[in-house]
Amino acid sequence: MFRHLNILVTLSLALFITTSHASKLQTDNIQTASVSTFVTDLDANKTLFQKNADIVMPIASLTKVMMAMVVLDAKLPLDEAISFNKIDKERIYDGYSRIRMGSTLSRGNALHIALMSSENLATAALARQYPGGYEAFIKAMNTKAKALGMTDTVFVDSSGLNPNNVSTAADITKMIKAAYQYPKIKKYSTTPVHTAYFKKPRYKLGYTNTNALVRGQKWDVELSKTGYLDIAGHCLAMITHVEGKQLLIVTLDAYGKLTPIGDAGRIKKWLQSGKSGNVSESAMHYQKQKLSTLVH
Repeated sequence: MFRHLNILVTLSLALFITTSHASKLQTDNIQTASVSTFVTDLDANKTLFQKNADIVMPIASLTKVMMAMVVLDAKLPLDEAISFNKIDKERIYDGYSRIRMGSTLSRGNALHIALMSSENLATAALARQYPGGYEAFIKAMNTKAKALGMTDTVFVDSSGLNPNNVSTAADITKMIKAAYQYPKIKKYSTTPVHTAYFKKPRYKLGYTNTNALVRGQKWDVELSKTGYLDIAGHCLAMITHVEGKQLLIVTLDAYGKLTPIGDAGRIKKWLQSGKSGNVSESAMHYQKQKLSTLVH
């Protein structure tokens, strides 16, 4: 009798703990400072939290994840040298780059620094030296997006510097799920630091990862991409492990540089304790202001 009672107590306790933990994950108890958020438990293939996930907005350098998939889909030699020239500079709107005009770098290294450190010139060079050229590359990006079911996504350049590269947090989630199937994207995007060796002339440049969680190596991050434009705010997409769950986190349009990292911390806290804590009044004001321009 006592044995049966012990079993009953144990089962009841287990059920209580499971129910208690499940009850913690109430979406009313999570706040994020980013305008749009989408959190997925990849193991369970379940959406844990979403906020404004279907609003179309600029995605800045998150574009580079699609760029990388198109490069790798073409199966071009990653050890082949590609060049950097004036037209590449024009295609990043004459933005700053430390890469010298006329120099060369392997395609694999160009992809590496584009993903980990958001090197814009590398994306333009990679796109130009694609079968059919730059326009064919952009067309391939949009074709890939459609194939992945990204119905609210449009790409107009390879870098994300053009604000007309738009998507939603829900669509970006689809893109990151697809990118996770590419070992090179996982590896290149989560390298904390990397040195690229150029030729013609011979020189080297050091690069660091744009995601502080990757640089600090305090989180187990398996895929990462950040983005920023004035009009797009700070963006983050990553796959990481929290509380035994493999999470895909997408945050779009945050005012502060560290806000996406703060949102990742709030999501982690929510999973651990059931409550994320509050975001600042200024962040709430920023969201309200941005939503008024995005939602018509």
